[in-house]
Amino acid sequence: MQGQIDYPQSLTIKYQPQTLDSFVGLEKPKKILSKFAERPYANSFLFVGPSGTGKATMALALAKQLQGEVIHIPSQHCTVADVEDAIRRCWYVPMIAGGFHILLCDEADQMTDKAQLLFLSKLDATSRPPNTIFIFTCNETDKLEPCFLSRCLRVEFSSYGLATDAAEFLAHVWEQEAPGADAPNFDRLVRDSKNNLRDALTRLESELLAA
Repeated sequence: MQGQIDYPQSLTIKYQPQTLDSFVGLEKPKKILSKFAERPYANSFLFVGPSGTGKATMALALAKQLQGEVIHIPSQHCTVADVEDAIRRCWYVPMIAGGFHILLCDEADQMTDKAQLLFLSKLDATSRPPNTIFIFTCNETDKLEPCFLSRCLRVEFSSYGLATDAAEFLAHVWEQEAPGADAPNFDRLVRDSKNNLRDALTRLESELLAA
């Protein structure tokens, strides 16, 4: 019975992009990953950029497009034991159609030194698990070793130039959620959130509840 109930969702969940081309802004990351998705291969990516720019969400969208099996190491949980368990799972045949494992490691700059060293050995061709695409996300790269960085294809995520597209997106969301209601200043919401779209959606949700 509960499976038939349409529970309300936060705006950040309800409007989370599901495909690469549905992201607001981020033209270069979208172009890189869309081209990669046309002919995917075992690779290692490092998504670098401020919080709220869609790094982990775009990794999940890529996995969905590739029909890959996601193995997720959450932030603050990237220890040697977690890495060893994730790598072990990558040696098994994926349970879904795409044929790839997508190993997503959030906030990789917070991983332990030993976990980073373990990843170094697994990113080499000689010991890399088959058909595995590694995606690491981070805000900064200062804590990552040069030899680790050299093993990853870096993709920059930036909020630069997002303001206009984000304001238009918020206006679309408002029209869907509160048609006819007096709208807030979308440009101000984006500006106050410092172009962090996730934060802007949260601010918009507050406006909806107050409308």
